[in-house]
Amino acid sequence: MTIINDIKIKDNYVRNLPENKELSIYARINRKAGNMAEIAFWMQVHKKKFHGLDFDRQKVIGNYIVDFFVKKLGLVVEIDGGSHNEKTEYDAKRDIYLKGLGLKVFHTTDFDVLQHVNIALDDLRKFIVENYEYENIE
Repeated sequence: MTIINDIKIKDNYVRNLPENKELSIYARINRKAGNMAEIAFWMQVHKKKFHGLDFDRQKVIGNYIVDFFVKKLGLVVEIDGGSHNEKTEYDAKRDIYLKGLGLKVFHTTDFDVLQHVNIALDDLRKFIVENYEYENIE
């Protein structure tokens, strides 16, 4: 069980996620290319640096490639840049699809990651606590 600031976090493994294998090569290219915000975020979370959680980069889920994925929580993390301003309909459709699989989606901006990474990580921490806090039933 994950604990964040003395708060128990429940797991939300979502098994058998669909995966379009044809997108794997693009995910690999994206991992190697990376943009500055994704690299900055990755440096803060890889090797379980963020509350012991294991993050994957450029994960294929269905017909989408998500920026980051925490399998243990069924959590997608998207870092939205300027190009997302023109893709609001696409992003909304993707979020509906991902949520329909039982996943949760957290969005932050590339500006926040590059200029205020600690605030972006704190927002992520708050999102996890709000959405995954283990509730004791007595």
